[in-house]
Amino acid sequence: MKNLEKLLDQLESRISLFEKENIAISKSNVGWHIEHSLLTLNGVTKVLLQSDPKDYQWKFNFTRFLILKTGKIPRGKVKAPKVVVPQTTIDRATLLTHIKESRNSLLELKTISKDHYFEHPFFGKIKRKDTIRFLEIHTNHHWKIMEDIIKS
Repeated sequence: MKNLEKLLDQLESRISLFEKENIAISKSNVGWHIEHSLLTLNGVTKVLLQSDPKDYQWKFNFTRFLILKTGKIPRGKVKAPKVVVPQTTIDRATLLTHIKESRNSLLELKTISKDHYFEHPFFGKIKRKDTIRFLEIHTNHHWKIMEDIIKS
């Protein structure tokens, strides 16, 4: 959980650069990557909270295994689900609001039982511990893209 807290701090530190873009690296600007990461964290937390541990059934998934083991998501291979794609104009105020919501989500993540789960579109059902790992990998993936945009 400490990694997610640190990543959230890093995202917040880049809000002032939200308009920066480089089409050679990403079609989206820094603000989009921040917003997408926050929407993902908040949305996944809500799904975890609403899940019924009795409905969980483990099933091997090679993609999940590979991503969780390597800690890397390949760039440009997957399109984000509509629910976590920013739909409004991204501005500093919106990002700050979502940072606050994400800090609350982290507090909620700490209280959710280990048996709650999230159903990922490619990974299938993943329990709380692996969901947190996925959120760390996902946020770090977008952090690296943002850093490449900022460096350019």
